[in-house]
Amino acid sequence: MPPLVSDYRIEALIADIHGLLDALGLKSAVFAGHDWGAILLWQMAMLAPEHIEKLIILNIPHYRRSPEDPISIWRRRFGDDFYIVNFQDSDEADRVFAEDTAHFFDVTMRRNKVSRERFDKLPAERRVVSLLNALAKEQQSGEPLLTEDERDYYAATYAASGFTGAINWYRNWANNWRLLEGVDQIIDIPTLFIGAVDDVIIAPEHIEGMRPLVPDLEIHMLKNCGHWSQQEKPGEVNRLILEWLVQRG
Repeated sequence: MPPLVSDYRIEALIADIHGLLDALGLKSAVFAGHDWGAILLWQMAMLAPEHIEKLIILNIPHYRRSPEDPISIWRRRFGDDFYIVNFQDSDEADRVFAEDTAHFFDVTMRRNKVSRERFDKLPAERRVVSLLNALAKEQQSGEPLLTEDERDYYAATYAASGFTGAINWYRNWANNWRLLEGVDQIIDIPTLFIGAVDDVIIAPEHIEGMRPLVPDLEIHMLKNCGHWSQQEKPGEVNRLILEWLVQRG
């Protein structure tokens, strides 16, 4: 858990992956990632593609680099309460999340109660993802995805580590955006993408929009599934991954 924000910039995280490959005596490997693990792999695929044989990506598609700092875009569009924007402005989230780590995972690791179709019809102010506001609610919607033992395992780990290391990755978003200026956005690596129909974070057009950027791409969409695909549909996710790996050799 390095202490500095700069310790979580994309170059440092990619260097960690390269160190793991070196320790295992490998030049490359098949990598799988979900959420910001997926974003890290998309960025590694642009900056160090020679170390990736195949990509397996869950939920977060590859986006073309925006012409403006994404933090500025989100601040203008969603306001200061949007969780990634809030992370830039203070250490409030670091402190609040750590006050009750079990409650944090009870709140965040849930199956969507609202479908993608219904979410799109909500007023704009209700579509802003504010983790601080979510934690403050007395009642939570949706079904918990973790067993009590699983929840307690995560809670104990983060009670010891705190959340600052994880949040510092978000605090490098603008730095990573600047680093990718002029970098080729096309990813010529065989890629399996597993998305979810009811993922309220990702719109269908975001997924379709990556096809020109990833020429060798296979897409599967899980029905009745939200953002936590591997927790919500573990059997289906594993089947899709194994079948694709066998098919691709």
